[in-house]
Amino acid sequence: MKTIALLTRQPLARLAPLFAALVLAGCASALPAPAEHAGIDLPTTFSSAEGGEAPVGTASAVPAESQPRGAWWLAFADPQLSALVERAGDANTDIQAAAARLAEARSLLRSADAQRLPQIGASAGVARQAGLQSTGSSAPATVGTAGLNLSYEVDLFGKLSQTSAAALQDTQARAALLQSTRLMVQADVAQTYLQLRSVQTERALVVQSLDIYRDSLRLTTRRFQAGDAAELDVARMQTEVSATEFEVLALERQQALLVHALAVLTGEVAGRFTLADSQAQATLPVIPAGVPATVLARRPDVSAAQANVQAALARVGVAQTAWFPSIMLTANGGYASPELGDLLRWSARSWGLNALLSLPIFDGGQRAAQEEGAKARLEAAVAAQRGQVLTAFRDVEDQLSTLRLLAGQSEVLAQAVQSAERASHLSDVRYRNGYVSQLELLDARRNALRQRRNALQVSTAQYTTTVMLIRAIGGSWEQGAV
Repeated sequence: MKTIALLTRQPLARLAPLFAALVLAGCASALPAPAEHAGIDLPTTFSSAEGGEAPVGTASAVPAESQPRGAWWLAFADPQLSALVERAGDANTDIQAAAARLAEARSLLRSADAQRLPQIGASAGVARQAGLQSTGSSAPATVGTAGLNLSYEVDLFGKLSQTSAAALQDTQARAALLQSTRLMVQADVAQTYLQLRSVQTERALVVQSLDIYRDSLRLTTRRFQAGDAAELDVARMQTEVSATEFEVLALERQQALLVHALAVLTGEVAGRFTLADSQAQATLPVIPAGVPATVLARRPDVSAAQANVQAALARVGVAQTAWFPSIMLTANGGYASPELGDLLRWSARSWGLNALLSLPIFDGGQRAAQEEGAKARLEAAVAAQRGQVLTAFRDVEDQLSTLRLLAGQSEVLAQAVQSAERASHLSDVRYRNGYVSQLELLDARRNALRQRRNALQVSTAQYTTTVMLIRAIGGSWEQGAV
């Protein structure tokens, strides 16, 4: 009876680790899926679009990082801008680096998927051994082997599938970041180009004023030589000419820097990059006020943040599977012989099947620490997603508010420019007739130039802010891309 009882207890003792693992698997609870938009209540529309409060409600949309963003730059109706954006899409180094990181993530996904498939390999070898039972002698003998090996890990508790799911989410995050980089580069090209055209236009305004000042200097100099004007008038006019020449040089410096920035964005050497002059004025596109807040779902950076949360969630599952046993099935078949001449004979064939179950019993808290670390990374990813959503919503609100206020500034400055130019014309007439001093004339001219430059800068701000709004909403606002 003692012998029978002993034989009965031994198999149960061997299976005790497996039973304990199954109990743990049954007690393990699935992690809750992360809330959409990181649990943030978002309004259905943007408040700044109409200048009022946002309606009560919650925006809801699935991530759409792979959704086409549209050729939004075509709305500016500037052929040179479109050509520059296309060149940057092909040659920009940031886009190329992001594409390489995406390719790396895809290779890691393929590697993770490959771990779930049987692994087959061939092996061959020659060994010198002593004491072989097959030879019946203790004398050294040479043993040759050749065959195939097969191994397969049974994914009983989802370790490999969770690893593959995490790699898939990493790949989606990299794809979203590539879209984000491409959109960022397109926006940078558009903003730099529009600023360059603004500087060129501003320089033309200043050069026009410089020509007027130079004509006035020549006229004043002749009048001084004829005794009809004071030397002070010549000195004042010379000061205006020199100060305006300084402004021209400063604008030329800005123009050179912007051209060099465009060269880098399009992947070219700054010294070799040239941009033809253009007299065409880009069209300022108007983004409708009814763009819904759901466009945030297709912002590449928001999609990347959500994919990072999903990847972190999957890695928590991977860390939890470390508490469960792993089962490895292996098989091998081939030939083995102490005589190389007999290696490929049928009588030298050999094969084997193995099943290995492994479960760490004591690891000093390593598995618990890894699981805690995975959960901490998940919390960090959720917090990062929340911050990204809040930042995205703020970006759109900022640009909408800025555009609304710039429109008001543009209307006011249009009136100021008209009045300043009228005042400059009247001052010029009165000065020629001797009714006002040269100082009053110069002041009127400076004011007219200042107002025209202010109006140009506000107009440029409207263009660049529109580009920033397009970037903030993730691309084109057309119906097919929203």
